Amino acid sequence: HVQLVESGGGSVQAGGSLNLSCVPSGYTNCMGWFRQAPGKERRAVAYVDLTDRPTYSAFVKGRFTIARDNAKNAVYLQMNSLQPDDTGTYSCAASGRWCSQPMKVDYWGQGTQVTVS
Repeated sequence: HVQLVESGGGSVQAGGSLNLSCVPSGYTNCMGWFRQAPGKERRAVAYVDLTDRPTYSAFVKGRFTIARDNAKNAVYLQMNSLQPDDTGTYSCAASGRWCSQPMKVDYWGQGTQVTVS
C-alpha cells in the first residue's frame, strides 16, 4: 500500500496563490489532485503521469499548474488567481497505472483544506 503525504494548503484571499505538494511512499505513475467543496461531490482538478502530459479540469485551466518531480516521484499543484469557489478539501490521488479519463485512483491522501475568502 502506498501512502501519500500532502503539504500546503491554508487560507488565502481571493486572487492569491497556494502550492500543494504530495510525496508518495512508493511507486506511482498517474498522480493528481481532487477537490471536494462543501456539500458537493469530489471532482478531479488535474493529473499527470510519467509522460508529463497534464490533464486539467476546465474550471482550473489557465490558473492551476500541475508538475511532477520524477526524481522524488512527487507532484505539485500551483494554484494562482484563487477564487472563493476554489474552497474545499484537496486530496492527492495516485495510481500505478498510466492516467486515463477519468483518472482511476488506487491511493488517496488524507486531504488538505484550502479556504479562499
